Amino acid sequence: MEKLVTKRMNLLEEYRGKKVFLTGHTGFKGSWFLLILKQLGADVKGYSLAPKNNRDLYHQINGDDLCDSVIADIRDRERLKKELLDFQPNFVFHLAAQALVIDSYTWPVETYETNVMGSIYLMDALRELKKPCSTVMITTDKVYENFETKDPYPEDARLGGYDPYSNSKACAELAISSYRNSFFNSANITKHQQGIAAARSGNVIGGGDWSDNRLVPDIARSLIKKESIVIRNPIAVRPWQHVLDPLKGYLMLGAMLAKDPVRYATGFNFGPAPEDERNVREMAELAIEIWGEGSYETPELKKSLHEAGLLKLAIDKAKRELNWEPRFDSAEAVEWTIDWYKNERENAYAFTKSQIDRFFELT
Repeated sequence: MEKLVTKRMNLLEEYRGKKVFLTGHTGFKGSWFLLILKQLGADVKGYSLAPKNNRDLYHQINGDDLCDSVIADIRDRERLKKELLDFQPNFVFHLAAQALVIDSYTWPVETYETNVMGSIYLMDALRELKKPCSTVMITTDKVYENFETKDPYPEDARLGGYDPYSNSKACAELAISSYRNSFFNSANITKHQQGIAAARSGNVIGGGDWSDNRLVPDIARSLIKKESIVIRNPIAVRPWQHVLDPLKGYLMLGAMLAKDPVRYATGFNFGPAPEDERNVREMAELAIEIWGEGSYETPELKKSLHEAGLLKLAIDKAKRELNWEPRFDSAEAVEWTIDWYKNERENAYAFTKSQIDRFFELT
């Protein structure tokens, strides 16, 4: 058993032998999280839609061998409740979502159904769980009403969202707050024995993401095919971060929530250092440099859908309350990501696991 140990918290001790209910386990972030949880010795039950194709990271790491995998829709209220209650988890991490801004313009109703009602169905099932449980609901950095200023958004900033994806996640945050106040209130902690926290992060990059209309997967596909990279919004700035950084934050938040469900049942931002700014063009140039060859183009887009040009998160609360901070800056995040795409064709499982091992040794 590999010991994934941080300087401030022994995560192996926190999760070894614990039951973890993980929604969205077949997705990009979910697959990384699943592999980490198994290395920590957790007993994982996953609940998610099936992977889209055989190249998805879940298949590449043999995800079915790492968990009790339930392939079902988060919108199936009764199935979700049955699977959760049958499992009797110690921890719940809710990652299942329609997570793409562009797709939310095509399927707005489905986006709201998945992101809002799916979250509500999960929390409503938790009402019938009669045991201590710590739940981390993962939303996004885009829950804040974005005025595109240089000031990072703290956790108490106003919620909003221009596009259906962002807005649906802001609605989910409101639902989380309501359920926390109404059914999991800290004043009644001895009765319900549960804590629910919200984790906000976004623009996560890392190996194994093959989603359409995402910068780094688009870059990787183009580099592999030796095609010119086509980028939208070249001057847009995002809180780029390697997937391992926020996932470690979720684990730390879940562990602290289990220790003190009153104090930590709140929202937390996980992102890069505020001064770590890099726009889309700079990300593409850096990826090409690391890959060793390639080119990019920025064609003029006609009537392009709205996407924010600037978004920054304040991470002071996570530093102060959890002793969490990002291990990577954006340049290192790109380096580790491009290294994965360069090596994945040999053995994706082994290389993904090696990056996890290296990350936790470094933190």
